[in-house]
Amino acid sequence: MAHPSLDSTVDSLFGGRSPEDFYAKHGVTHGERMITNARGMAQYTQSWLPTRERVKALVMVCHGYGADSGWFVQLTAIGIAQRGFAVHAIDHQGHGRSQDWQGLRAYVPDINPVVDDCIAFFDSVRSQQEFQGLPAFLYGESLGGALCLLIHLRQPGVWSGAVLNGAMCGISPKFKPPWPLENLLSYVAALAPTWAIVPTKDIPTVSFKEAWKRELVKKNPVRYSGRPRAGTALELLRVVRELDERFPEVTLPLLVIHGELDVVTDPEGSKALYDRCSSKDKTLRIYQGMWHQLAGEPPENLEVVFGELYSWLEDHAVAAAAASSQEKP
Repeated sequence: MAHPSLDSTVDSLFGGRSPEDFYAKHGVTHGERMITNARGMAQYTQSWLPTRERVKALVMVCHGYGADSGWFVQLTAIGIAQRGFAVHAIDHQGHGRSQDWQGLRAYVPDINPVVDDCIAFFDSVRSQQEFQGLPAFLYGESLGGALCLLIHLRQPGVWSGAVLNGAMCGISPKFKPPWPLENLLSYVAALAPTWAIVPTKDIPTVSFKEAWKRELVKKNPVRYSGRPRAGTALELLRVVRELDERFPEVTLPLLVIHGELDVVTDPEGSKALYDRCSSKDKTLRIYQGMWHQLAGEPPENLEVVFGELYSWLEDHAVAAAAASSQEKP
């Protein structure tokens, strides 16, 4: 159940191999293409398909704030794909290789267009002939976990389940803007929503336990490393409040995983989701001593976390396929 990051080095995501050799080693093929969203913006998308197993289900990936569908998110996607899943991901507006909103990196004053983009792209993948009828799962990290929940709330009954990794169901008090700035944020955002002035900790520094992985993350050429913009920060706080109010509407099967020592997103938010959602099939794992980025843990922790993640997806893919076959006349 090894995570592909075990083959990375501090100097190379692919451990000194070419991307093609790395994909072949892990039994996947990689695809990429640009699409245009409903607002006329160019967006970068990626896919990872298994070469050694038949496709048993789809997994749609939502990355976190400031990140993209590449780098460590890609390594997790490869780990999932090599176990028989067709994995697809999209860079959100202002992130990665996708076009910026108003020419500004990581500017997300309204989460709803981002949800629209995810739904449109994921629906287009699910409609492809080779994937029709397959179970489809959501996978999200940090802000991406919140996006998965918002997608499900827009599309109840569509998804076979979701894996939420360090989901932004709450923002850690240790990461929020200091008082009184948090209380003044709405005024600042109204006056200058694009200002990158919100003081927060450097995300890789407080997210990845292994020091060499922190250094590797910082070498990602498309990572946003600036301070959050006032309008974005205000919107993320609003999203957390909205989700908190709507936890009882969540009904899909869930695997909720979170590091106990996460100082970016609050593990208490994941606990609240688990306690208050209406899902009949739900699992919560709070991993003792682990940080925000579970892919940033040492090998022995990777084995535990991703062993459970892979097994959950495999078991639920089999169960969803069996339930679907029973429903057919």
